Amino acid sequence: MRKTIVYLLILGMALAVPPAFAKKTNESNSPGSRQVPVFDPQSREILLKMCEFMKSQQEFSFKAEVTDDELSDTGTPVEHAFDLEAFVRRPDKLRVNGEGDVVSKQFVYDGKTFTLYDGKNNVYAAAEAPGDIEATLDKAHRNFNLTVALADLASANLCEHASTGISNGTYVGENTVRGVKAHHFAFDKNNAHYQLWVETGDKPLIRRIVISRPETPYSVQWSAYISDWNFDPKFQDNLFAFVPPEGAEQIEFAPVQTVQAPVPKRGTARKGDRT
Repeated sequence: MRKTIVYLLILGMALAVPPAFAKKTNESNSPGSRQVPVFDPQSREILLKMCEFMKSQQEFSFKAEVTDDELSDTGTPVEHAFDLEAFVRRPDKLRVNGEGDVVSKQFVYDGKTFTLYDGKNNVYAAAEAPGDIEATLDKAHRNFNLTVALADLASANLCEHASTGISNGTYVGENTVRGVKAHHFAFDKNNAHYQLWVETGDKPLIRRIVISRPETPYSVQWSAYISDWNFDPKFQDNLFAFVPPEGAEQIEFAPVQTVQAPVPKRGTARKGDRT
């Protein structure tokens, strides 16, 4: 039971935000179908400009205020909130701290090892990591189903990630996000609806993200206000080195397992039962 605790508790911090900002086209399965741009050329240019700007930054940090809906035992949505700080030094350093209602997590990657610390239970798990951020995030997700909130913004392949699964893209217009003028976009991706606000001007920074899932009861959603962007940070040398707090216990990550759902016995299902 203790072995799996890190895996089970990552969910409060682990809704990644797939950066769906791209030039992907809708493709029909019928032969000879014509490709239709998801976004108009002006919108696509704005979003690609944001991707290229982020890729050009070698060191940066940002903060985010995140809210995450969760269905309670009674089926009604309950909103949890946490504050997030992210520190990036490409190609091989990343730290993400999350602290809030039900979340107290640190994800630390030092170029050789990535570590997830759960402050609520004072436990941590570590695994050998590849030599860059992109490969490390991929391994964490593939091997342990671990996805760190907003960490894709640190990926050098930001635009590439954005190139799949987008449909119904719409440029809404210019809005203001906490005093900052921003382009507002809406689109569908991977069975979820996204809204994205990108700052106008010379620094096309992401300022707000909202993800809603229409197929869930009450269309539960995840959102983040992103602020305090810093592209000239003064990182301490030990920022990306994980030091266990006093009394912290090291445990193991639980590997991803494929579980086959049991087949119900004929005649035992009742109306209203969940499957």
